[in-house]
Amino acid sequence: MLTWSSGVKVVMHCKLSVEWIRDRDKGEICEQRAREQIVVNQSMESGEYEEGMEVEFSANGNSMKATEVQAKLDEGNIQEAESSLREGLSLNFEEARALLGKLEYQRGNLEGALRVFDGIDLQAAIERLQPNLAEKTPSKKGRSRSDSQHTVPQHAATLVLDAIYLKAKSLQKLGRLKEAANECNNVLDAVEKIFHQGIPDAQVDGRLQETVSQSVELLPELWKQAGYPQEAISAYRRALLSQWNLDNDCCARIQKGFAVFLLYSGVEAGPPSLGAQVEGSYVPKNNLEEAILLLMILLRKLSLGKTKWDSSLMEHLTFALSLCNQTFVLAKQLEEIMPGVYHRVDRWNSLALCYCGAGQNQEALNLLRKSLHKHERPEELMALLLAAKICSEDSYVAAEGVGYAQRAISNAQGLDEHLKGVGLRLLGLCLGKQAKVSSSDFERSRLQSEALKSLNEAINLEPNNSDLAFELGVHYAEHRNLDTALRYAKKFIDQTGGCLIKGWRLLALVLSAQQRFSEAHVVTDAALDETAKWEQGPLLRLKAKLKISESLPMDAIETYRNLLALVQAQRKSFGPLRISLQVEDDKVNEFEVWHGLSDLYSSLSYWKDAEICLSKARELKQHSAETLHAEGVIFEGQGQIQEALAAYIDCLLLEPCYVPCKILIAALLSKMGSTALPVARSLLSDALRIDPSNRKAWYYLGMIHRDDGRIGDAIDCFQAASMLEESDPIESFSSVL
Repeated sequence: MLTWSSGVKVVMHCKLSVEWIRDRDKGEICEQRAREQIVVNQSMESGEYEEGMEVEFSANGNSMKATEVQAKLDEGNIQEAESSLREGLSLNFEEARALLGKLEYQRGNLEGALRVFDGIDLQAAIERLQPNLAEKTPSKKGRSRSDSQHTVPQHAATLVLDAIYLKAKSLQKLGRLKEAANECNNVLDAVEKIFHQGIPDAQVDGRLQETVSQSVELLPELWKQAGYPQEAISAYRRALLSQWNLDNDCCARIQKGFAVFLLYSGVEAGPPSLGAQVEGSYVPKNNLEEAILLLMILLRKLSLGKTKWDSSLMEHLTFALSLCNQTFVLAKQLEEIMPGVYHRVDRWNSLALCYCGAGQNQEALNLLRKSLHKHERPEELMALLLAAKICSEDSYVAAEGVGYAQRAISNAQGLDEHLKGVGLRLLGLCLGKQAKVSSSDFERSRLQSEALKSLNEAINLEPNNSDLAFELGVHYAEHRNLDTALRYAKKFIDQTGGCLIKGWRLLALVLSAQQRFSEAHVVTDAALDETAKWEQGPLLRLKAKLKISESLPMDAIETYRNLLALVQAQRKSFGPLRISLQVEDDKVNEFEVWHGLSDLYSSLSYWKDAEICLSKARELKQHSAETLHAEGVIFEGQGQIQEALAAYIDCLLLEPCYVPCKILIAALLSKMGSTALPVARSLLSDALRIDPSNRKAWYYLGMIHRDDGRIGDAIDCFQAASMLEESDPIESFSSVL
């Protein structure tokens, strides 16, 4: 038998270094363990022997030239080569076969290596090794007699298991992947039989541990290459859940490989088996959860310095968390990465994108302002476009967004010229938002004209951009250019195949503004037929309002009840804190349904029912302008003018720009005598500044002018109100944005 003191050596008589070898499978220099490895000159790339090299075996105090063994192998006399090696070095059958097979593998003779390896009886070797390795680990206080007894079978185990691993590698290189996976699996089964309680750190020498680690890492890769995804998943979980004593880098590679496989393979893994689950521990429900868990464990290891930095981990985690709308969690992960890994501007931009995805636009904009500072990267195109996009959603920073969009358009040159259309689109959106808060009619008109001009330039550059078609449709609809708006709404539906609800909603609103209610009904019903049940909320609300406009209040109530049942079913199904994975324009919630019902009952003077619905809405949102407005309407309908006025004033204190309450306060004040007319006129003028197309504001302003004796102004206001009424949609066009 081989002894630990002598080991097995191969000496090459040409500038050799016995301290280092190049492992041909890893392609890297690793420390030589002369008792176990075949020494190869560092200058040889693949670790294979070259012709003319003189090789010598040495073991158990004996040595012999390898020339005779090699010659017999070349002639195909495996038994004779084995016998020579056993007699010359006092080796047993498995040891001799393992050395011969390894020699053939290193020489690149894979078929020959397989013929040699096929003669090894792994099960018999395991039975001989198992009793000795099962003995109790000796005390660390010196080496005892029993400790020396451990060495003999352990080195035999190393040779045999290494031989089976190389057999698997040979089969892999020959394309026999399923057989390779089975052989690799045999290595791990053997290790589990030998070490019942897992591989102990202090009891196993380095070469055996290296063989086990390589086999654990190779097995799932072989199953993947062979086209057996479920077996690969089982192999990954076995690698991570069993006690293999893997080092941090090996474990990290396996975890990363499993996470990537879960994310991109398209195979549903399912939860781990019940036997692998620890009571009280978190069990992932699907591929995405399991991949995210693995990636976050890896990032934790990186932050603790246990493994080397791998930038691809953040790329995979970004993809995974984006799929489930958890960009806020991604932001936290980015913040925890040590300084110096990313440039600070890159980190700011990535964080801004995460916060924007999580709906925290103010935090995102603050980061982009730092990124675009004149001393950082003021002309970075993607940051400019993101900043402009965020500003385009808020009227009060829209002017700032105009500047970002203009800078982006100027920088969209060369390879980035294709982004000029994006910049023009964002410029148009920012100008449109800026117009809404303009203090003068002239300025508002100018900004609206420039917004439409920018959007039209953008669609000339990107004629197939469906989002641009939709936004142009909304802009033209808001300016009451209904024919053009209708054309763009139809274009959007054609480009998207009718799969987005907001296109149908825009089309129905434009038709309702043209007083074509029956056609709007047909469009809404067609959209409902093509829409999944959970996404029908906005369409049902639209249908209810169409019924109201056609003076069919009871039909509208029935539709609202259906809508309420749908929303409540969603809440029970997904829970109150569910993460919405629905389409972006699915914005109907339970509060809006109760509020809509309250308004409907108020219009019918069903005050008791209106109060009940309002109380339900108030339970969901205690302080809101909508509930105070509805409360005031109920008070006013019941003749309680002072209470109504108080509710309207409270509404404006809560939300100063709430137009419906400004109009209702002005209407009440206009009935209180001439002394209140200036205040009422001021309120209506402010309401028209915020919403110039509000027909009720024009109507009541005309009433005030009439009562104040300004007949000409009153006629102009009444005419504006009449024109707007003829093109008034059942719901604001901006509600579809």
